[in-house]
Amino acid sequence: MQSVALIDYGSGNLHSAEKALLRAADGRSRIVVTHDPETVAGADRVVLPGVGAFKTCMDALAERPGLIEAMNQAIRVRGAPFLGVCVGMQLLASRGLEFGVTAGLDWIGGEVRKLESRDPAAKIPHMGWNNLCDVTDQALVAPLARGGTVYFTHSFAFFPDDDKDVAAWVDHGGRFPAAVAKGNVAGVQFHPEKSQASGLSLLARFLEWRP
Repeated sequence: MQSVALIDYGSGNLHSAEKALLRAADGRSRIVVTHDPETVAGADRVVLPGVGAFKTCMDALAERPGLIEAMNQAIRVRGAPFLGVCVGMQLLASRGLEFGVTAGLDWIGGEVRKLESRDPAAKIPHMGWNNLCDVTDQALVAPLARGGTVYFTHSFAFFPDDDKDVAAWVDHGGRFPAAVAKGNVAGVQFHPEKSQASGLSLLARFLEWRP
């Protein structure tokens, strides 16, 4: 049975992410909540959840000895499939611009910056259900092009340097990336664990994904 390391670095959505992964796995994958470097380095798949500020979350990762190095070993060296959720996706960036400039994991070049709405009716923070637009054929998100709504709650978004790394967009007073993907690394700005059937099916696809 494959192991899925769900990274525990104090994120507020850890337990809801675990419950959703367990439902999606339906007994076919072993979900391990962990920050143990050896466990992470040897995992078949890795999921990084996240809520809150970019700097706070990046600092929390760095405070767990050997954790970032283990993630690099699993994902960058061995090629294990990776999924980042909300701030877990944002941490893929080169840098975040919340509370100053903070270096990210730099697995996908780009920066995380504050959303700006051009529509007074589209409030920031962006909280609620949205359809995605310009969805690519990337395996995890492609089925969402058929109109499944997903749930967002955030004030910042990740803007990759290369639009080819954007797997889907969303429009909320202006367009911004809803999902990114590059090789075996993927991330979603929305919360699969709060997105009901659409989110659970995305997590199930991740557990079978062969990038």
